[in-house]
Amino acid sequence: MKLHTHEWGGGDRTALLIHGIQSDHRTWRVIGPALAERGYRVIGVDLRGHGASPRGEGATAADRYGPEQFAEDLADTLPAGAALAVGHSMGALALWRAVDRLKPDRAVYSDPAFVYDRPGMGPEPFVGFKRFVTRQFITTMHPDWAAEDVDAELAGLAAWDSDTAVGLWAHPELSVLPGSPAVPSLVQLADPSVLVTPEEAAELRRRGFEVRTVPGAGHCIHRDDPAGFLASLDGWL
Repeated sequence: MKLHTHEWGGGDRTALLIHGIQSDHRTWRVIGPALAERGYRVIGVDLRGHGASPRGEGATAADRYGPEQFAEDLADTLPAGAALAVGHSMGALALWRAVDRLKPDRAVYSDPAFVYDRPGMGPEPFVGFKRFVTRQFITTMHPDWAAEDVDAELAGLAAWDSDTAVGLWAHPELSVLPGSPAVPSLVQLADPSVLVTPEEAAELRRRGFEVRTVPGAGHCIHRDDPAGFLASLDGWL
């Protein structure tokens, strides 16, 4: 499936940005231009079922959506050999499963949902969030977000097919830590992360990943603390 993309900048290096569940390329409204200022041509993608990209096709949500479908779309849409690829949350999961085909010079997995099938976690909160969320609720959850980030969150939710959450949890066998990284890879963690336990972080280090925590940042590191997000890349890129 060919996905909708949005670009910032026109540098001679390419950076790929892959959003998490319920969002779209608009979640990168600060990071995209910031990387463009650093000399990148930045490509933000909308995953299937998100933003302006097509919806999945199939008889069931499991047929329409899942980590492998997301990864296949990335490989079909994005250029191979980018200097940098960044995936957030579910987008990190999709990037990991496509990284051997995309072959970026370096990959960043921002608070990744590698292991998403855990006790007490499932699709229902995401589906309910779309149905009942209000602007006031988002601003209460994220008091430091700019109005533009709240706007992007609401727009992303309005365009989102909630069956992506149902389809994701229909593939529990894919909810595992990655093996050795295919390219130099940084795992960037919230403080604390609810998706990567300290034991899992230690195991990722053992497997060859660089692991860094952004102090005080929530799950959406790139929106909670854009400066901290970028600073965590210093000395690594």
